Amino acid sequence: MAKATGRDDAGKKRPHDAAEPAIRDDELERRRRELEAMLNERGVGAKADSDGGKPAVNAGYGQALKLSSEFIAGVVVGAGLGWLIDRWLGTSPWGLIVFLLLGFGAGVLNVMRSAGLVAEAGNRTAPQDGDGPETK
Repeated sequence: MAKATGRDDAGKKRPHDAAEPAIRDDELERRRRELEAMLNERGVGAKADSDGGKPAVNAGYGQALKLSSEFIAGVVVGAGLGWLIDRWLGTSPWGLIVFLLLGFGAGVLNVMRSAGLVAEAGNRTAPQDGDGPETK
């Protein structure tokens, strides 16, 4: 006699239970495809590289390296210019301090431009509601 566990008295699976895992797998596969399609519509899915459709794993590291190098370059250039002006004019340490702060500001602005949070210089759009200054 078969028990409620799906096995007969010998402990073997009953023959009609073999189709259940396939049905579950098909249902899971269908749900996975639906979720993947929904995520792709929203632009959240894994992006594919140009080589064989593998996800772009190192894209975040590249972006982080780009942003950090832009910030560091701004600070280093500002400090270098300040040091050169101090050496040339003999105003130590004021040139270094002022240009270090200016370099810090330039580095932050470069990072914000690269991240898309600030518009590029000269790429401003006209106000939509007409409240801005009139242009001729």
